[in-house]
Amino acid sequence: MTIDTTLDFRTELPPGRDPDLFSPTLRRYHKLLWSKPLPCGRDFGLSDATPRMYLHHRSDLGEYRLTSDGIGATFTMRSKPKTRKLLDQFSEDEHEDFRRRASTIAGFLIFPANIAGQTGQTINQVRGCNLRISDRIDLTLECIRLHYLGLPNPLSATLSKHADFFALFGGFRSYVDFFLLNDLTSADSSTINFFLPLNLETSGMPKSADEYREYRLGMLAFLDARRRRIAAYAADLVDGGGQAIAKIAST
Repeated sequence: MTIDTTLDFRTELPPGRDPDLFSPTLRRYHKLLWSKPLPCGRDFGLSDATPRMYLHHRSDLGEYRLTSDGIGATFTMRSKPKTRKLLDQFSEDEHEDFRRRASTIAGFLIFPANIAGQTGQTINQVRGCNLRISDRIDLTLECIRLHYLGLPNPLSATLSKHADFFALFGGFRSYVDFFLLNDLTSADSSTINFFLPLNLETSGMPKSADEYREYRLGMLAFLDARRRRIAAYAADLVDGGGQAIAKIAST
């Protein structure tokens, strides 16, 4: 098995199918990358739970059902006139390049889903539906940072529902290290490298072509950096036969 950090998961699916739900390769990559020891030294092994891109962990640490979520929001499929007006200032080739790079493993993460007894929106759902977050991973990560500090944030209720999951990592810096999100934070993980100036009181959507350009450049830089980080991490993994399992992109 290889990890191809340049693979666009859309290419293995019929048009319109969501890789989070239907890409077998994405699920396999998630299992390989995130089945590893927690900061406490205990193993966080993941197994298939259902055919629909769910992963599962059960041990004396607890029971967790994890789902994949795209973190490289491009906004290019939005249809509101105001959004279309600013998006139309960029070419379709630029939009497709953005979508392609966001559809590689660097553009995906796993979050806890609801298990028995839990109701309400999942993290995947609420970060997309909450206008102050607007599906942006930099703003989502800021909310997670604030959660670890015990401070209020737009995702407080949902993150608190999954407090036991976040407690597995001991703290925000260890969470960032575990999921290879370091390129979105300062070196000590005390601050987030926001794509746009922080404002959690208004919509997280870019509000002009200039803002979208700044957001796009920041997101692409993060995706490229995380792709290289994932490739370097995967290069150190070996399968049972001792063969390297990483295919590191040269571009």
